[in-house]
Amino acid sequence: MKVVNPRTGEADYEIAPLDADAVAAEAQRLRQAQPDWAAKTSQERGDIMRQWADAIEAALPQIIPALTDDTGRGGISRIEAGGVPDQIRRWAERAPKLIDAGQPTGQPTSHQTITTSTQLVPYQLVGVISPWNFPMTLALIDAVPALMAGCAVLIKPSEVTPRFMKPLMETVRAIPELAKVLSFIEGDGATGAAMVGNSDYICFTGSVATGRKVGEAAAAAFIPASLELGGKDPMIILSDADPDKAAAIALRASIVNTGQACQSIERVYVARSIADDFLAALKEKAEAVQLNYPDIKQGHIGPFIFGKQAELTQSQIDQAVSKGAEILTGGKVENLGGGQYLRPTVLTKVTADMDIIREENFGPVIPVTIYDDVEEAIAQANASKFGLSAAVISASVEQAEKVAGKLNVGAVSINDGSLTGMVWEAEKSSFGYSGLGASRMGESGLLRFFRSRVLMRQTGEAAQIASFAEENFA
Repeated sequence: MKVVNPRTGEADYEIAPLDADAVAAEAQRLRQAQPDWAAKTSQERGDIMRQWADAIEAALPQIIPALTDDTGRGGISRIEAGGVPDQIRRWAERAPKLIDAGQPTGQPTSHQTITTSTQLVPYQLVGVISPWNFPMTLALIDAVPALMAGCAVLIKPSEVTPRFMKPLMETVRAIPELAKVLSFIEGDGATGAAMVGNSDYICFTGSVATGRKVGEAAAAAFIPASLELGGKDPMIILSDADPDKAAAIALRASIVNTGQACQSIERVYVARSIADDFLAALKEKAEAVQLNYPDIKQGHIGPFIFGKQAELTQSQIDQAVSKGAEILTGGKVENLGGGQYLRPTVLTKVTADMDIIREENFGPVIPVTIYDDVEEAIAQANASKFGLSAAVISASVEQAEKVAGKLNVGAVSINDGSLTGMVWEAEKSSFGYSGLGASRMGESGLLRFFRSRVLMRQTGEAAQIASFAEENFA
């Protein structure tokens, strides 16, 4: 299967997708090793995971170029890969404490002679199907806590961005105990489908359409699923906000990684009293953004990672214009050296029936709606099938939080945007079509990979059948 380089448009890499039989065989190999992995103490697993973090750190000179070829971006690839060892070390430190706290013993009950003890039992095999926008981070965001829980893990990264797998798997093979319970496999949609039936828990990050298929397959297999399915994140800018600062936040939160992030701001609602100043500042700042072409080490944003996404983004812009939207800047995908690029695009006079407002965009596009009443802005922000996250900008934190409390989303950034990409400690739910299942953030990020077994201990005399004689109830 050919893989396209996003900067050149050339198919310069290939993978061999595993078929269903090969997936089943690899899953069986991991299952056989999982009991020994689960039998280790959480501290022992943590020590092994720290070795892996060290190995990844040492291999960054090999991993980063591969990730850069996958995504066509430079600095963010370094940030992404460089953050993984710290992510592993955090879970290695935190997990043993959470596991100990989740297994209390001798707990009293409503019956004076009965106490309980809780045991956390890890799922045997967790399957992870990860996307192309942050290939390494989103392959490991579920895998690392699952491993710390005592699960074996099978990962299929996107066929769009598979190059990073090879150097990363070298770090896994360097640690034999880890290699027994962790595997990356090459594959396409059919490979991912085969994983569901061979897993005890499935984690998927990607589109709503594919996520629905994964969820349905998981239900048929009677296994739990964690589904992170994207968003259409709104930003509400209140009338007391500084328009220049608001514009700077809106721009960065919308276009980082060329807008290819589920927590990107994709709709902006600004109070009419500051709209002109906000739009002027936003246009000026957007036009100052540079593409990192031809030199990947210069500029701010790179190409679309997936060529079809560029086509989708252009079609949404064109449809909006045909329905009356106005382009203040940007608006046309450019083919530069074979890569597909789009300069930051600001749209006004957008309406709720446009795809640019209704559907996930995944590009550096900022549709701006002017509102007269904040309740109107809240209603428009909530008029979406998505509910991942949002942002509110105001000079008053109290006012911002009041508005935030009315938004149907799982996380709200106050006086900033897209903070969910930076904060991992706080649990959050995905509302609407943005996802299903337990939070991958906070304590739930680990504890979702356990089932609870309760031991109920009778310390007194067990009840006799005579206690249930009908005569006793007359």
